[in-house]
Amino acid sequence: MKSPLLSLPGAVPAEGTDEGVAAHYGDLFREQRALAAGKGLVDLSHRGVVTVTGDDRLSWLHLLLTQYMTDLPAGQATEALILSANGHIEHALYLVDDGTTVWAHVEPGGAPALIAYLESMKFFYRVEVADRTDDIAVVHLPAGSIATTPEGAAVRETAYGRDLFLPRAELEEYAAVHGPPAGILAYEALRVEGHRPRVGFETDHRTIPHELGWIGTAVHLQKGCYRGQETVARVQNLGKPPRRLVFLHLDGSEVHLPGPGTPVRLASDGQDGRQLGFVTSSARHHELGPIALALVKRNVPLDAELMAGETAAAQETVVEP
Repeated sequence: MKSPLLSLPGAVPAEGTDEGVAAHYGDLFREQRALAAGKGLVDLSHRGVVTVTGDDRLSWLHLLLTQYMTDLPAGQATEALILSANGHIEHALYLVDDGTTVWAHVEPGGAPALIAYLESMKFFYRVEVADRTDDIAVVHLPAGSIATTPEGAAVRETAYGRDLFLPRAELEEYAAVHGPPAGILAYEALRVEGHRPRVGFETDHRTIPHELGWIGTAVHLQKGCYRGQETVARVQNLGKPPRRLVFLHLDGSEVHLPGPGTPVRLASDGQDGRQLGFVTSSARHHELGPIALALVKRNVPLDAELMAGETAAAQETVVEP
């Protein structure tokens, strides 16, 4: 679904997963600085939007998600995962309940598969699940923003900003009043800086929550059973995850960023060394320069100098080994 904000002057379309919104509007670092200062907004209208209504919505979601949902207060933002039977991450939901409806946004294109799973688990619960992607757009306001929230719009307020669920027909008008907009590249650079994982970027077919630091923020350890809970409990109580997320400060002299999937090795071993992991996301930051997130083997020394492809990289711990 193509955003109307792509018609704004200077808009350059994003590619890949984030296709449908602007990568930037002509000045990546200016847009980042504006967001860091609490100004402007980010068009996330390409993300999927799912709602759950009905008297049993919170208790029902409590049975399916990794998060404690039963007593979630209205207006309190949270996030949750859906795991496979083996504990691997399938979906990440960014949620808020407005008192009558649970609103969630998910990765672009992720709503149909999520809804299919939720529908298969309804049984006799008083719930209704709907795909609202066609009529609702997600807009992100950075932390510190003084932009007003339209009356009736659901809002997720977090430490790094507010996510608004706006009628898609109002997106263009809202951006004209509360812009200027920043592109998805600026948003992603701040996400990488904040060590915030993203499904499809920091995850592959075997990623478990412990590897990405999602225990505590998206996974509640004191709740009852849900699909994949056995793996979560076993790793938490008896073992360690096989991999861990790290933040990389990349050599700024390199022209090209190492893209997702770029092998990570010990710098001392060079290009012929054993692969220890791979880059998951990379970005150019307005203050830090080139940065990345990577998933590496748990036993990689915390002080080891690394290479991401041909680029020297100093690691910063995100998940403890």
